[in-house]
Amino acid sequence: MSHSFRDVHLGTATAKLTLRDDGTRLLSVEEPLGAYPDTLLDCLERWAHEAPDRTFVARRDAKGEWQRLSYAETLTRVRSLAQGLLNRELSAERPLAILSGNSIEHLLLALAAMYVGVPFAPVSPAYSLVSRDFGKLRHIVELLTPGLLMVDRAKDFAPALAAVQPADCECLAIDPAGYTGVSVFDELLDTPVTAAVDEARGTVTPDTIVKFLFTSGSTGMPKGVINTHRMLCANQEMLASLMPFMRDEPPVLVDWLPWNHTFGGNHNIGIVLYNGGSLYIDDGRPVPGEFETTIANLREIAPTVYFNVPKGFEILVDYLKREDSLRETFFSRLNLMFFAAAGLSQHIWDELDRLAIQTLGCKVGMLTGLGATETAPSAMFASLEESRSGVVGLPACGVTIKLVPNGGKLECRVKGPNVMPGYWRQPEVTAKSFDEEGFYCLGDAVKFIDPDDPQRGMRFDGRISEDFKLDTGTWVSVGPLRARIIEAGAPHVKDVVIAGLDKPYVSVMVFPDLEKCRELAGLGGAADAATVLASEPVRVRFLQMLRDLDAHSTGSSTRVRRAVLLSEPPRLDAHEITDKGSINQRAVLENRADIIDELYRDSPPPSVLRLD
Repeated sequence: MSHSFRDVHLGTATAKLTLRDDGTRLLSVEEPLGAYPDTLLDCLERWAHEAPDRTFVARRDAKGEWQRLSYAETLTRVRSLAQGLLNRELSAERPLAILSGNSIEHLLLALAAMYVGVPFAPVSPAYSLVSRDFGKLRHIVELLTPGLLMVDRAKDFAPALAAVQPADCECLAIDPAGYTGVSVFDELLDTPVTAAVDEARGTVTPDTIVKFLFTSGSTGMPKGVINTHRMLCANQEMLASLMPFMRDEPPVLVDWLPWNHTFGGNHNIGIVLYNGGSLYIDDGRPVPGEFETTIANLREIAPTVYFNVPKGFEILVDYLKREDSLRETFFSRLNLMFFAAAGLSQHIWDELDRLAIQTLGCKVGMLTGLGATETAPSAMFASLEESRSGVVGLPACGVTIKLVPNGGKLECRVKGPNVMPGYWRQPEVTAKSFDEEGFYCLGDAVKFIDPDDPQRGMRFDGRISEDFKLDTGTWVSVGPLRARIIEAGAPHVKDVVIAGLDKPYVSVMVFPDLEKCRELAGLGGAADAATVLASEPVRVRFLQMLRDLDAHSTGSSTRVRRAVLLSEPPRLDAHEITDKGSINQRAVLENRADIIDELYRDSPPPSVLRLD
């Protein structure tokens, strides 16, 4: 029996395809992009006037109670903080850098900077709190030359500050205890507002820089992506065109996604602010021991739209299956779900559908798309009918996708008001990122779901830079193969890195889900990673994965002959992983060259799983 989706007001997209003589194609949609405000500040001021008492942001305090700020309260505090920033003579040359994670104070200070045209840069806390050499943090600080750094607990950031804080740069702390020489956030809140705030507000235009968002540095040190008001507002209008139900009912989000990334910091905060919604800051994360915080929030707050990465949905499903009351609350107001950052395993997707049908009698739609930090972030959206892992859909309203033949694939390039003007203080890198017609080169390949029916949209076809040739000259398409391996290895695989450049066959290095493997092995928490991965049940499971892949392979480019399970997780300081969890394939291959050698030995060690 088939089940329909929950009745939700969604937008339409009609494909428009133009074929050029050189084989290049231009893909857009016929629906025009609607009008959007000049700045996000217009949205803040609008809702402070139209819905002054509505909750804008909330976060649990140390006692577990929700601390809420209304739109009117937010605007009042933003103006006081904005005066404090003006008093410090900050500018694009001396911007604000926020080193700590999501918090009400973080959001207020960011909005204050925005209010008076001071760019800010939310920096991954991992660069300060996880890294040991502070290499990425030092690079960012040197590139930005900030005039003010902001942290939450000063003593936690003390080693990072000692390593990178410029002599002429003030540090502002929410909690200054245990560290001297910092200013106090609450004192900045008491700054008397002068006419200078309104004067500065009047100078903010669509092309004013809002923030610098740093890319994950998959090919080197992070680059500072310039984000303007035009980019952010245009992208929010694209999202509202896709999901007009957010205009009908102010969205409610329960969200953990970090604001130093475009998904959380642009996409999700922007959705709330643009549509007059409410953001409940979730201090949980989709990792063991921390997701319980997310569940506690979802037991109490029913979201109207829910965004997460695939791992978050995977863990959520386990709780929804166990707790009837949680499931009923979660689905009670839910109009739509949305994932990004990686592919969602089909068995997780199917289980979410089953749980929704069990609760509501219908499915709740799940959407995804394609985008980048450089596109603020959305560029393409899947339709509800075609949405599945790997589908990226059609361009957003106002966006043109240029499809350029490249090595047997279609390289995807983007133009639209949501695309960045460039990278901060890196003109040469900027120039290389755009083609001769001004299209931003994503580096992604896509292909039509049905070449005879462009209305069905596009499917992700891997990263152009990751693909390689075997020694036979056969191309290996890394993206699709990686997705197949992760699916075949679920739920015991976190990620994989594919090897085989100039080799006779494809091999794979697997980053396993250690907890799932531990359960499979029947070993307790005292067993170390090497013992778990060497256990017979785990080895049998992964050998079967290789056999299953082999049974469905279509040739040497899709047949994985050897695999090794990595007991050491990817390392941040070695650039093997970004702080959002994405694997840097190139760095892993370079750093673990000794393991690659083992995979291709005539007589490999026992740690190598092999079909041959």
